[in-house]
Amino acid sequence: MPLSRQLKKYSLCVAGVVSVIVSANAYAGELVVSAAASLTNAFKAVGDAFEQQHPGTKVVLNFGASDVLMQQIVKGAPADVFASADQKAMDKAAAEKVIVPSTRRDFAANSLVLIVPADSHFAPASLNELTTASVKRVAFGDPASVPVGRYTQGALQAAGVWDAVNANAVLASNVRQSLDYVARGEVDAGFVFGTDAAVMPDKVKVAMTLPTQTPVTYPIARVEGSRQAADAQAFIDFVVSPAGQAVLAKYGFKPAH
Repeated sequence: MPLSRQLKKYSLCVAGVVSVIVSANAYAGELVVSAAASLTNAFKAVGDAFEQQHPGTKVVLNFGASDVLMQQIVKGAPADVFASADQKAMDKAAAEKVIVPSTRRDFAANSLVLIVPADSHFAPASLNELTTASVKRVAFGDPASVPVGRYTQGALQAAGVWDAVNANAVLASNVRQSLDYVARGEVDAGFVFGTDAAVMPDKVKVAMTLPTQTPVTYPIARVEGSRQAADAQAFIDFVVSPAGQAVLAKYGFKPAH
């Protein structure tokens, strides 16, 4: 089955959770990179820069919630590189033996922010304000499958307001869906990464930057059994190189260390 059709099959399996970017004619020699949804804009640019340095390679990008991508790989979806938005998703991939542990590298850091619609008058100074009667809906990723949701749960639990806020939760299938809910004014507030908020500065505004129990870091690794092992390693090396880091910095990502 052509690669584009294989990817389409796995994209449909998760009903819109994953955005697959492929050319009309995908070939077996292409490098498939499955990456966290929050990396969408940055990795498109990283992919372009990598292709300029490796003219014989075409990067095919597959975006979605990190845990969903991991499960796709476990089930046999084509992938050569996996980049997740937290360590837990990569730990799961390692436990399932679908990545090559020796290739795992941390390549970026991010922040957790609380956002509100740009035209909102709601300006919370603390997480406690999310528990007031005027706040009806709060969006964040499902902690069971979305890294930003896990970071959010940890921050809310540390503040002692998890149960109250979770009662009004609108769970998103990935961080960009949470961003969209806020941008469209469908919720009173939402949790995303700082880089996601920067994508829509005219639609959302950051109310708070929140401490997290663990640093928001992004690991990347080569997928076990990749048919493009050399290119996969070259892509990982590029992402952690000064050139790759410079591209990521343009989209607000910070160095991992």
